[in-house]
Amino acid sequence: EREVDAVRARIDGRGIRTAFVGGGTPTLLPPEGLRRVLQAVASLGPGGRIGEFTVEANPETVSEEIADALVQGGVGRVSIGCQSFDPRHLETLERHHDPENVGRSVGRLRSAGIGRLNLDLIFGIPGSTLDDLARDLDRVLELEPDHVSCYGLVFEPGTPLAEKQRLGRIEPIDQDIEASMYDLVRRRLSEAGFEHYEISNWARPGEACRHNLIYWNLGQWVALGPAGAGNLNGVRYRNLPRLDDWIDGEGPSPVVDVDRPDRKTAIGETLMLGLRLRAGLARHVVAPLLEEDPDRARIVAEHLAAGRLEWRGDRLRISEETVMLADGVLSELV
Repeated sequence: EREVDAVRARIDGRGIRTAFVGGGTPTLLPPEGLRRVLQAVASLGPGGRIGEFTVEANPETVSEEIADALVQGGVGRVSIGCQSFDPRHLETLERHHDPENVGRSVGRLRSAGIGRLNLDLIFGIPGSTLDDLARDLDRVLELEPDHVSCYGLVFEPGTPLAEKQRLGRIEPIDQDIEASMYDLVRRRLSEAGFEHYEISNWARPGEACRHNLIYWNLGQWVALGPAGAGNLNGVRYRNLPRLDDWIDGEGPSPVVDVDRPDRKTAIGETLMLGLRLRAGLARHVVAPLLEEDPDRARIVAEHLAAGRLEWRGDRLRISEETVMLADGVLSELV
């Protein structure tokens, strides 16, 4: 609450349209504490309300009391981390929840009045099969969310999974199988009426995550709390990461990292983030950037010639055949 008050004095809240509380498990807080935090965040918006207010939730933590606290805090959208409905694969991911609690959480949230729900899935889990993924998709669709995020598993350096891979205790899934899994996700969600609007995100018409679109369109956002990252007026910053140090502070979080990208970096990020969106980037945006940056113009021309990029009408985008391999294309543009 003190940090929100300090931030309120430094920004114009009339421009705040979305908020996303995550980065951990906010729903681990006691209901009253969660309600106070959320009401403080919501108070930054115009008239003390935020148009799209999302909170991440672990399905083990969504009690009726937590669902009520979310509503009282002004939340209208919840993102639930399912990851998989198969206990074997949850164990591989070191995610400790009962798959049956996903459905229970959805029911409690809807009963409390929260209708906008995202479900997170992970595919490409070592030991998983196409049939396993098909069953996960069946379970997701049975719950009728209006948004689905589905990510291929990445062995992030420094994580327990990456260490297991290094020690040879776990093997990444075959790349051809992983590609088939991604194709299955795209097909099943398309058949169910979802729009594929970003490489890893699908939504019912009108239900795309407006907050994440701000990131992909390089908008501006303010960071609250420990390890929060913000982007204001072309300056990136990250708050003090340690919770204990943050609790000891007063006012806004101390900033530990500040970065103002140079023009060449900004061009690369505009291309990379914009091309994550299936709509791609408009020609009037792309053309001046490539004229300014001949190196990236050459990279784009090469990918166009190879069919990895395409012009769809007046927009540059990743081709349908290359979406699964998009990270390889985009990494060259950063």
